[in-house]
Amino acid sequence: MSRRLRGEAGMIGGVHPGQRRPRTEQGSEGPEEIRVSTIELFFDLVFVFAITQLTSLLAHEPTVASLIRVVLVFGNLLWMYGGYAWLTNAVPPRDLPRRLLVLLGMAGFLVVALAIPTAFDDGGVAFGLGYLLVTAVHTGMFLLSTQESAVRAMRRLGPFNITTAVLLLLAGFTDGAAQWLLWAAAFALHWITPIFTAIPGFHIRAAHFVERHGLIVLIALGESIVAVGIGLTGLGLRAGHIVTAVLGLVLAAALWWLFFDGEDERAERALHAAPAERTPWLALNAFGYAFLPVLGGIIVFAAGIKNAIEHYGEPLTASTAWFLAGGVACYVAGLALFRRLLEIGPIAPRLAIAVAVLPTAVVGLAVSPEAQLGVLAAVVLGGVVAESAWEKRRRRATAGQAEAR
Repeated sequence: MSRRLRGEAGMIGGVHPGQRRPRTEQGSEGPEEIRVSTIELFFDLVFVFAITQLTSLLAHEPTVASLIRVVLVFGNLLWMYGGYAWLTNAVPPRDLPRRLLVLLGMAGFLVVALAIPTAFDDGGVAFGLGYLLVTAVHTGMFLLSTQESAVRAMRRLGPFNITTAVLLLLAGFTDGAAQWLLWAAAFALHWITPIFTAIPGFHIRAAHFVERHGLIVLIALGESIVAVGIGLTGLGLRAGHIVTAVLGLVLAAALWWLFFDGEDERAERALHAAPAERTPWLALNAFGYAFLPVLGGIIVFAAGIKNAIEHYGEPLTASTAWFLAGGVACYVAGLALFRRLLEIGPIAPRLAIAVAVLPTAVVGLAVSPEAQLGVLAAVVLGGVVAESAWEKRRRRATAGQAEAR
């Protein structure tokens, strides 16, 4: 990402001064590369607040039922967050009306985030109304676009999104099995919608798209650090707390390394190199379906960190130990799927890391959070170093074969 930003430092809106913006469709915003705008980052902060709410909910009630609720809420939220990433990729919020509409969508997302703790109780109606507003703004902004192919695609996608929002609003007026069914139906409808809609009608600006999603991974990883601070509230600062916090930071840094040590740049090249009709599918699969376990894993891991910081020096509860191990495994497995979908590298090393971190739960159950976090960090960092060394050997071998020819 840094290489691209340096290359764009002398550009305004993705175009060198004096250079006209290219246009491929009459009446459309052109395909020029754009930068992630500050209003998009502002929007992302509200989404991250929603992630914080989900983390706190899971940490406060670490049960299977709570985990399923978090999955259902997160799956619906991620779909619409992704929808806004696609929106600002196709319709950059450069003018005042579009920026105001994005802010209106943010207001809806804020209501949704505030309602998360009680979304399955008395906050369900507020959640549904906020989600309906988020969806209506998203659909409306797309339909107001001058990019004709995106408008055509949204005319097919929009009704599905609105239907899902209505299902979530109806869930707010129900309880029990009916409520669970409506939430599950909304989740399923969102993620099977691409089968019925005109996904190829969207044009992807690769640099912006990858940067936007990379930034949300970065900010979400920061949530795990925030979870440490929240977990320490009212506990005082002891040596054991410091050790646990630092180990949590080391592990979060290792998870950061797995994505930002060139994975984002390889993803961008893959999107650039793909045929135009295939690019939207690659974007959806890699940054949609694969990001469910990537970002979901961060939420589970952060919930584990939040609870682990309270129990330093003593064996962890089963939920906390498995949240730590399972969250990391889910994140790494998601990155393996990300690689597989974009065909940007071998998946075996990532899958090996995902499998290797699961038994660390036994360490947390038998010893302490510091011990489990230390082993987790060692496994992930060891995997990063081993994968890097393997990649270097493979490149040298490939270069040697090329010279021999």
